[in-house]
Amino acid sequence: MLKEYLTIRDISGPLLLVEEVEGAKYEELVEVELPDGDKRMGKVLEVNEDKALIQLFEGTTGVDVTKCRVRFLARSIEIGLSIEVLGRVFDGLGRPIDGGPKILAEKSHDINGNPINPFARDYPKEFIQTGISAIDGLNTLVRGQKLPIFSGSGLPHNQLAAQIARQARVIGTGEKFAVVFGAMGITYEEADFFASDFTETGAIDQSVLFLNLANDPALERIATPRMALTTAEFLAFEKDMHVLVILTDMTNYCEALREISAARKEIPGRRGYPGYLYTDLSTIYERAGRIKGKKGSITQIPILSMPEDDKTHPIPDLTGYITEGQIILSRPLHRKNVSPPIDVLPSLSRLKDKGIGRGKTREDHSDVFNQLFAAYAGGKEAQELSVILGEAALSEIDKMYYDFADTFERQYVSQGEHENRSIEETLDLGWKLLSVFPTSELKRIRGEWIDKYLIRFKKEEPEKLAKVA
Repeated sequence: MLKEYLTIRDISGPLLLVEEVEGAKYEELVEVELPDGDKRMGKVLEVNEDKALIQLFEGTTGVDVTKCRVRFLARSIEIGLSIEVLGRVFDGLGRPIDGGPKILAEKSHDINGNPINPFARDYPKEFIQTGISAIDGLNTLVRGQKLPIFSGSGLPHNQLAAQIARQARVIGTGEKFAVVFGAMGITYEEADFFASDFTETGAIDQSVLFLNLANDPALERIATPRMALTTAEFLAFEKDMHVLVILTDMTNYCEALREISAARKEIPGRRGYPGYLYTDLSTIYERAGRIKGKKGSITQIPILSMPEDDKTHPIPDLTGYITEGQIILSRPLHRKNVSPPIDVLPSLSRLKDKGIGRGKTREDHSDVFNQLFAAYAGGKEAQELSVILGEAALSEIDKMYYDFADTFERQYVSQGEHENRSIEETLDLGWKLLSVFPTSELKRIRGEWIDKYLIRFKKEEPEKLAKVA
């Protein structure tokens, strides 16, 4: 029999202070019964001797300090899971919102899982194909990696997230693949976009969606990524699936964390965020990876919109420390109608070398990546030089690099929202773009690959190439 308390002493925003409590625990679920019989759920944020600080999910409107009954449920937030979660849409607390039946759970899991033990981790090494050339070719995603996308307000990160969710797969393995999508603090319009897009394209069949809306309680926003990751752990390590977890927008999650911290009157850190922001983010990001002896894996793509496009803001700054690289979306590229506007020069996948090459993508991948990156960097440098000195000051080879940068953005980086390029198509496109240069300029590609692959795309006569060189 659960004990009931009529000892609410104070209400502050979404928080209740309950006194004379026995045995309350941090993160414990709480049920508050209002005088009219309505029940609201909350959780314990802090315990000090016989006092417990509780935050209600639905807020404290209508709570009467003298008549409300408080029950401590002796358990934390859990989610019931089975393979039936695939193809379903839930709210931020794991309740179905797609009109379907409740999940018949095989087992229930506490959503506050633990980061993977470093000793038990297996090194990420298998390529995941997203169908997006700027990622697959230049900033390759590897199974078990956590690779965030840094965006800005108004940039098409939602469209990019949906495209990755539709197209991502592990090639050449024949193993089961699933996508767990967690959206935090999104609008009704965005929620409808994701639900409709997944349903219309058929991606919903291999996906699980958790949608937390902007008008939902902040505490639910804190639970949403943990709901998604707990589901991913079940599918990966109990059902042997390769799971891609996409979390958007982590900035909304951090804002909710700051709101709760302020309500608790904690001492703020940088820009008002709590001092434990780094630790809290790590409990989310470090739940991605591979475990020795397990067939499944969790790969994570967190998406965050940088306030004022500031990469030094605490959220992208701390995220960059924890994760293995970043994909950066560019506002100037977006203005040039390049979509997705991925800025490949500051973007980085620290594990890309482990997931490319013979038997994974293709033997020439590394060399093509290095040459494309160098050529694009040379083209941007030539464009900057022309702004200062004028195009007349550029040499013939400088002009080739100048034109290459524009062509690269228009044909390689930019692609249709529903265009799904295989890794072979991406690599062949890279060779096609590089074919405008004389062979002497392709210093980062081994001769054997030039002889094997470039011949298919070279259109210039040898005398013309020698003259340009």
